Amino acid sequence: MIALPIVGVSGADLTLRSAQLSPDQAISRKIGTADARVILTDPNIPIHQLPDGSTYAPVRGYEKVGGSMVQDAPQELDPSRLPAGTQVLKDSMGYSMVRTKHGLLYTDLHEVDTRSPLVTGMFTLDRGRMPENAGEVAATTAFLKESGFYVGSTVTPRGANTSYKIVGAYELPSELGKTEILAPPGTLITPLDRTLKAAGGYGVTPNDSYLAKVGGDGFTWNMVKAANAKSLLVVSRAVHIDPPADADVPLFQQESKEQFQQGGGSASQVAILATVVGLAMLEICLLAGPAFAVGARRSRRQLGLVGANGGDRRHIRSIVLSGGLVIGAASAVIGTVIGVGLTIALRPVLEGQLGVRFGGLDFRPLELAGIALLAVVTGLLSAIVPAVTASRQTVLASLTGRRGVRRANRVLPVVGLIAVAAGAAIVLYGTTSRTSSTVVAGGSAIAELGFVALTPTLVGLFGRLGRWLPLSPRLSLRDAVRNRGRTAPAVAAVLAAVAGTVAVATYEHSRDVQMRHEYVADLPHGTGTLETREADAHKEIPALRQALSKELPLAARADVDRLFYGMPSCESYSTNPGCGYITIIKPKEQRCPLHESPDGDASFTDEQARELRRDWRCKQSGRSAPEPVVVADEKLLNVLAITDPGSVSALKEGRAVAFDKRQVKDGKITLRTVLATQEGEASPAVGEDPPGEDKVLPVHLAPESVQSWGLRLVLPPATAKAAGLSTVPAGSYFTLDGKATSEQRQRIAGEIDRTGVEAAVRIEEGYQGNDSLALLALTVFAGLVTIGAAGIATGLAQADAEADLKTLAAVGAAPRVRRTLSGFQCGVVALMGVVLGTAAGILPAVGLRLVERRELEALREQSVAKGYRTVEEALVYVPISVPWETLAGLLVVVPVGAALLAALVTRSSGALARRAAG
Repeated sequence: MIALPIVGVSGADLTLRSAQLSPDQAISRKIGTADARVILTDPNIPIHQLPDGSTYAPVRGYEKVGGSMVQDAPQELDPSRLPAGTQVLKDSMGYSMVRTKHGLLYTDLHEVDTRSPLVTGMFTLDRGRMPENAGEVAATTAFLKESGFYVGSTVTPRGANTSYKIVGAYELPSELGKTEILAPPGTLITPLDRTLKAAGGYGVTPNDSYLAKVGGDGFTWNMVKAANAKSLLVVSRAVHIDPPADADVPLFQQESKEQFQQGGGSASQVAILATVVGLAMLEICLLAGPAFAVGARRSRRQLGLVGANGGDRRHIRSIVLSGGLVIGAASAVIGTVIGVGLTIALRPVLEGQLGVRFGGLDFRPLELAGIALLAVVTGLLSAIVPAVTASRQTVLASLTGRRGVRRANRVLPVVGLIAVAAGAAIVLYGTTSRTSSTVVAGGSAIAELGFVALTPTLVGLFGRLGRWLPLSPRLSLRDAVRNRGRTAPAVAAVLAAVAGTVAVATYEHSRDVQMRHEYVADLPHGTGTLETREADAHKEIPALRQALSKELPLAARADVDRLFYGMPSCESYSTNPGCGYITIIKPKEQRCPLHESPDGDASFTDEQARELRRDWRCKQSGRSAPEPVVVADEKLLNVLAITDPGSVSALKEGRAVAFDKRQVKDGKITLRTVLATQEGEASPAVGEDPPGEDKVLPVHLAPESVQSWGLRLVLPPATAKAAGLSTVPAGSYFTLDGKATSEQRQRIAGEIDRTGVEAAVRIEEGYQGNDSLALLALTVFAGLVTIGAAGIATGLAQADAEADLKTLAAVGAAPRVRRTLSGFQCGVVALMGVVLGTAAGILPAVGLRLVERRELEALREQSVAKGYRTVEEALVYVPISVPWETLAGLLVVVPVGAALLAALVTRSSGALARRAAG
């Protein structure tokens, strides 16, 4: 039990140190062997940057610069803007869809001369070779896995006239899961961009940067500042390895450093991690103590013989302590060797899980020696109490196996109660203090120690449940209560393990519930849309609808049309010549004054603006559908899970359905057809409606409780036709029967591409949490420690009860009694520890969540005071949610598993022995 934590700690130390790249390794994966990566910004605006080059701001700030910054306009680096003699290598990135075996896949495109020594360290060749000539590319292993290609396959970007042969597979050491293809300069991105633009598409805008080699001391901070004055952003190796002081960073003189620092609960994470680590160390001592007590109890006759032959208490203490020292040393060696060996053996798996290749196995001898020394010290400390206990026994008691009766300690429970109360009070205080996370962690640790001190008393309270239990569990529970000296440490060890697990699990699960609550879905879960992005795409929509039903596992599909005015190729709100648009006209008295005023919010005082934001007319409309006004039948409501009977029956009867009461008056809605504004013609002023022809239609207003998913108005096809409104196919809404795989998504993207139109399929998959693996690992860890601690307590109980078991066998007890009794002894200890640990582990999680709630409330109050949010919008939701599945596994599966395991490994019969002479 001492070696087991050492295995974990030494393995974790080697893993974390190996995954933690040195500054030189980290920058080499970004810029190879170059001294810097240079990025062009606006050619006329000097900048200030962060030392790591992650962001920058114009000199004097964005407010002073205003709209004079040029954001597009491709540029080439002028060598005169860099130090004389600088060697430069262009590095271009792009993003486009690439044809795969299944269809289309969004992929990063990369162009750089891989023959240059400057790129050494940026790529790791897995097989094949790097591309050297036009028409050749290399691909990441992640791309080959997703696309179904292999080295030797031919790949074609969407819209390209040229195919490329994959001549090699490589990895990005810090982004193992990235899909990317790599080509020589000017052979992939530039031709593709030119071809797509010639065909009337959007093209692929290259993101260019330059690897620079200056020699000497590298690209120093003074060189970086000089380059900033010439509108160059620089990621420098020398600055990354040796960053300047804050006083030497001009950006920090212009703007506060705090706004560039990332926050977000890191203090809480560190605090709860420190709590768990401290409890883990407590576990080791609590587990090892009973283990040595087992050995001392089994060796009491030998220790008695030492006393009978003239040995005094010092000799007995030395013998037991020496055993602890030897076992601690052996545990240190075994645990460290196994931990390091497992890390080396599992290195590929660990790297795959982290998504990052290690910079190398980073052995820290001093840290590993400290971990090993911890095992030795733990073994020695854990043997102190058994050594003192063994030395206090008389020679006669040791030789005959008799034990004296000790009174329960009355001081320890009082100390425990005080510690629990003090810890809880500190946690509550921590939720209001500035150093809240640290205070909460400290208070939680004190409360946990209080629970440990209370364990003997709480074990006694559990004993009162024995009267309602069958024979074997009743005997096990009473034996545990009568021998609290061996039961309490094991229960406390289980308590500590479970408390740490429950604390982390509750905190992470609560955060997951909060993020799930804050997630705003665009559609019901499992529902998707086929959306068009071009005005002429309506011609291909019927074919795309058929492909949708063929390639995806659809449960239902609802086709929608859109209104147009002018020509079918006119977009929904087109202002092109010969086109127009159709818009909903709100009644003037139902419009928001904030939006109707020419000066917006500036026309009102802060108090008036806050009051108007609470007005129902100014309520934010939230999400917006691809086509807020659609022509469809009642199938659309079924797909969108809109079950309002009035809305469904209205569409069946041919009446339109509206979802925004601001647009409806007296059961009617007004649609206006508006001609596009001609060049030189003034647009309507703010608050004024554009001129056009009105069409007033009867409408059913859906209740406010109905979730419209961004739709404003649904017109039945017959109603649109009767009103003289022209329609064309716009897309489809659908629900899935199951989930769409990556191959299915690529195939439908390929079908869309074959039609030559800009369209996309989007599927709402809901909030994707990522804590299930962590919670499972925590549960398994707590289960293993619990079973181990319960096993030790069972071994000690068997050592104590050996004479009783022999007596049971002598009087004719069935062989299974020994197994049953052993199993229940183990299960009882595990159950008591899990119950107490669950109760104790909730406290730190609750404290940290209350800290986060207070911080969020302070931020929201500021936003309300400034008028950015209404009181209703600023409501804070920081739940405290218990992970019942994790607790069920701990409360049920772990004790039962411990009991069954103990029963299986226990012999059903023991050798009978003659009664010892008196």
